[in-house]
Amino acid sequence: MQRLALALAFGALIAAAVPTPGLYLALGFGLGAVGTGVVAYRQTAASGFARLAGAAAIALGTVGFLLGAVRVVLALAAIGHIDRMLV
Repeated sequence: MQRLALALAFGALIAAAVPTPGLYLALGFGLGAVGTGVVAYRQTAASGFARLAGAAAIALGTVGFLLGAVRVVLALAAIGHIDRMLV
């Protein structure tokens, strides 16, 4: 579970830098990383490293999600500016 969470977290960070579909992938991967990271972190029988990997996936997934959200907001702001220019 920890490896999946970390893979989703790094996927979210990479997707935030990809052009067109990247912002939506970053949102999805970020949410997936946070969810699987919480599941991985809450396994109290797991080793300390496994729980730490889950916590790292939560943090990295949140950063990837926020980067994707910023890109969505910037796209919406650009559309608003173009709309005001045309009126």
